Amino acid sequence: MNAYQICNRCVMDTTDPNIVFDEKGYCNHCTNVLKKKKEYPFCLNNDEKKKELEGIIAQIKKAGTKKYDCIVGVSGGVDSSYLIYIITKMGLKPLAVHLDNGWNSELATSNIENLCKKLDVDLFTYVINWNEFRDIQLSFLKASTPDAEIPTDHAISAILYAIAVKYGLKYIVSGDNFNTESILPVAWSHGHNDWKYIREIHKRFGSVKMKTFPRSSYFKLFYYTFVKKIKIIKLLNFVDYNKDVAVQTIKNELGWKPYEGKHHESIYTKFFQSYILPKKFNFDKRKAHLSSLICSGQIDRKRAIIELKKETFLLSKLNENKEYVSTKLGIGNSKFDDIMNAKIKTFWDYPSYENSWYYKLVRILYRFLKKK
Repeated sequence: MNAYQICNRCVMDTTDPNIVFDEKGYCNHCTNVLKKKKEYPFCLNNDEKKKELEGIIAQIKKAGTKKYDCIVGVSGGVDSSYLIYIITKMGLKPLAVHLDNGWNSELATSNIENLCKKLDVDLFTYVINWNEFRDIQLSFLKASTPDAEIPTDHAISAILYAIAVKYGLKYIVSGDNFNTESILPVAWSHGHNDWKYIREIHKRFGSVKMKTFPRSSYFKLFYYTFVKKIKIIKLLNFVDYNKDVAVQTIKNELGWKPYEGKHHESIYTKFFQSYILPKKFNFDKRKAHLSSLICSGQIDRKRAIIELKKETFLLSKLNENKEYVSTKLGIGNSKFDDIMNAKIKTFWDYPSYENSWYYKLVRILYRFLKKK
């Protein structure tokens, strides 16, 4: 086992099994981010970004319908809330789409409703079949991989594309952004778009048939991209996106209320990232989130280290949340403990499309058509 090491520039460390350090003690994650900052659109200054943004907004308006211009996924978190705020200010007419997977906190629901009401944005909520979804979530927990939130991410992507097709819209505007999300190790989460991986995990560990679960294969993504001509725009990359400023803006303008941490608008996500990931896998996603903010100059390394010294989950709330999650999933404490103590696996321990001819063919076609 290699000795513990933490990056001298960010706070990523050897809890990522694939991390590499150079002679200065800088890791591959922040080094790659700093290289990418020299590429489009990250290399643009604020005036250049503003000009690009105005052009993108004009394109989206031109391609829109009388009722809507684009689709925007909303979770109630900072990124998607601020995104809808700025695009409505720029005159876009988005349709907000939210996946209700049964784990919304009351605060998240309130934030989404207030956001859409104050900005006069229509909201479409897709309520997933809980019986199916619970079984899929349990399957991933039993599979013992660190990417147990993939079913939610996959379903969100599938729904956004399906709704875009339904309404004849060509743009999905995403809150994903480089400034706050530039770093996430592959070992910590992988396979979000790999339907074969999801299907095989559920086949091995599940018991309820997936009849309605939203799904999207690589060929479907190919169809959406090159036949239906749907584009995903990460629009926050074209603004001077500062998380603290965004929080203050939506608090003041929309009455938005903050959560304890990133993605904590979901009760399950909060418990998984704050307890299961660090306790079972020794993965603390705060390191990736804070390192991304260091690379974008929004916090310094000293502050990040102080943040990491705080408990990922308040012990006073741990038993209450553990009981709630176990009960909602339909398992007792003993079964939950069995899941926590099971041998750790990874994405690569299960069948997937990633190493198949199918995946390679789609990748070749995608690259070829992108160049045209």
